[in-house]
Amino acid sequence: MAGAMIKARESNRKLCVEEIAMLRLGGVASRTYLVAFPAIKQHFQKQGLDLDWVLYSSWDALVEAFVRREVDVAWNGPLAYVKIKRRLGDPCQVVAMRDIDVNLMTAFITHPQSAIRTVEDLKGTRFAFGARGSVEAGLLAHHFLQQMGIEPSQDLALATFCEERPTPNADSQRDVVDRIVSGEYDAGAVSSTALARMHEAGMVTPESVRVFWTSPGYSHCCFTAHSDTDRALSRQITQAFVSMAYDDPLGKTALEAEGCKAFVPGVTEGWEVLEAVAEEEGLL
Repeated sequence: MAGAMIKARESNRKLCVEEIAMLRLGGVASRTYLVAFPAIKQHFQKQGLDLDWVLYSSWDALVEAFVRREVDVAWNGPLAYVKIKRRLGDPCQVVAMRDIDVNLMTAFITHPQSAIRTVEDLKGTRFAFGARGSVEAGLLAHHFLQQMGIEPSQDLALATFCEERPTPNADSQRDVVDRIVSGEYDAGAVSSTALARMHEAGMVTPESVRVFWTSPGYSHCCFTAHSDTDRALSRQITQAFVSMAYDDPLGKTALEAEGCKAFVPGVTEGWEVLEAVAEEEGLL
């Protein structure tokens, strides 16, 4: 039933149905969401699902709002999703993701003519990470280097995050590419998606940088519903997201704002590495 949330009572194994007037979608304040969320709301209404949305000041504020059930569906960054899983102690439902959030990869790039061919060749070079808070070009990139025997603080001549560089570009992964193209840095980390986006937009030509290593695929952002959301309602939510088409005005508005071509059904795998690294770093 649309608009129904079902919660199991452990004491007698009976189900208690709680009616809600409409779904509430939560996200973090961003200009992109001010474009995407109104389009999503209109599309959901056309699908017979009443939906409203609210924005929070930070990912941690969104996590708290979801835990307190202020929102029924949260548009989570990858670390926020892992935090919610840990806070609730019960797997939440991943109802949808962007097409670019499944099997995302971190790529290490260098100059086309660089002598760097393998990660081992990075020793003694200058390496640019993305933003410190970037999962794909910051946290995981740093972890992947360590996993392969490169300790950035000891083995590299210079290793900085975007915030530590003078006059950084607001787009931290574009900043990485710019520093490498200019010759200021020898190599750096970006996501496969960000690099493809820059190629498509003509911000950088494929001949300007060379990828010399890519990580295994992992999952990224996701739309998350509570674990006890009625499965029929969850399927309706998933279908509403997936049915947003790029050739439809509402669909195109939302998808372009989110930097993707489609929403796809969510998966629950792919955050294992991030969860382990986040725990090691004391982020959970």
